[in-house]
Amino acid sequence: MKIVILDGFTINPGDNPWDSLAELGELVIYDRTPPELKIERAADADILLTSKVKLTAEVIAALPKLKYISMLATGYNNVDVAAAGARGIPVSNVPAYSTESVVQTAFALLLELTTGAGLHDRAVKEGEWCRNPDHSFWKRPIIELDGLTLGIVGYGTIGQAVARVGAAFGMRIIAHAPRIPADPGPTPVSFVSLDELFSTADVISLNCPQTADNADMVNKHTLGLMKRSAYLLNLARGGLVNEADLATALKEGTIAGAGLDVVAAEPMQPDNPLLDAPNCIITPHIAWASVAARKRLMEIVTANVVSFIKGAPINLVNRQHLS
Repeated sequence: MKIVILDGFTINPGDNPWDSLAELGELVIYDRTPPELKIERAADADILLTSKVKLTAEVIAALPKLKYISMLATGYNNVDVAAAGARGIPVSNVPAYSTESVVQTAFALLLELTTGAGLHDRAVKEGEWCRNPDHSFWKRPIIELDGLTLGIVGYGTIGQAVARVGAAFGMRIIAHAPRIPADPGPTPVSFVSLDELFSTADVISLNCPQTADNADMVNKHTLGLMKRSAYLLNLARGGLVNEADLATALKEGTIAGAGLDVVAAEPMQPDNPLLDAPNCIITPHIAWASVAARKRLMEIVTANVVSFIKGAPINLVNRQHLS
């Protein structure tokens, strides 16, 4: 059984060994795979593991030996799961491995927007406190989270975890989800329409998958509904946000700020309009990347492969397409 990893570097840059997978068969690891080499590198694979390499219907058709695909991530939009299913190839993902890390990053971004620890640290080290006549100064207003309304778009595992932490800060929780969960968890939450969420919330956190129906859901219209004092957080998918509209809203003061861990094209392109947008904090898609989360990912990927070898694959995302 030959297992090929097409883009393994971010999963294991040296601190998260592949040993558990190496025990399952012949393992070939590529740190990164450019588009022109993916068919060549995957040609002899029985099992293919990938995170961001796109496996289109054409690529899958060119891999006659392929029997199984497992994502190295939760999202699976880079794989044509219907085409794989038509070939009888199961596709699995890695669910719920990064929840706590994503929530931690969400509040790191929010706290920087509202408290500005990094902003004030830089000011102090540039000598502003030494030159200041007062015992205290602030570069912008400090915003207290207690009593604010947190609006969460998407109320799955991560959305519910964001709600739990937001409630611990004293925030009121509202949410919008296409399907209200039967068990929304212990945190008190009110489910509202999308327009009501955007117009009511002081902080909006996007925690939903990207679909054909919600691409660019944050746009001139929804941004225009937001309070001028409100903040937007996106730790889901960059394509949920119309980046030109968000940059304009930040420059015009339509909203107070944004904290983003994802953008539409990654790595970020030098012409992205958000690069020079004011009050916009951007991290390079790191919310999933704590050592603890990546070790959990490795455990789940290994379990995915083991289950396939045993004939009972788990975490399937294309069950309905399997022929």
